Amino acid sequence: MTSHQTTQTMKPATAAKKLGVYLEATPTEFQEGVVSRTELNALQADPPEWLQELRRNGPHPRPVVAAKLGISIAGLARGGVTDALTTEQIDALKEDLPEWLQKERATQAEVRKEAVRIKEKNAERAEQPRGPRS
Repeated sequence: MTSHQTTQTMKPATAAKKLGVYLEATPTEFQEGVVSRTELNALQADPPEWLQELRRNGPHPRPVVAAKLGISIAGLARGGVTDALTTEQIDALKEDLPEWLQKERATQAEVRKEAVRIKEKNAERAEQPRGPRS
């Protein structure tokens, strides 16, 4: 008996997310088709001009915008940013540094510090010898 392996495909939204691009800014053929795992790998290995352009100038999806600003996605929402932004708009925000962005960056820094503290505490616990239980 031979097994036939089917091609694994994904919706355009999933592929766009994996590529780190805003779906609505991709070409129509990309938005309306399905993307196979092989096609996705090819796009990642040798991105076409449209993909390079999107990654360079945007518009960028919220996870990318949040990462470029150094804040969380929730922080974007709290700051009133709900749409995709271009690289130019992100750079302008970094330059203007509104109060909400400063606050969100400080919050994100605290979250990172706390994560490091917890990781170190767990590592210390793992190193301590365990005594007999009664």
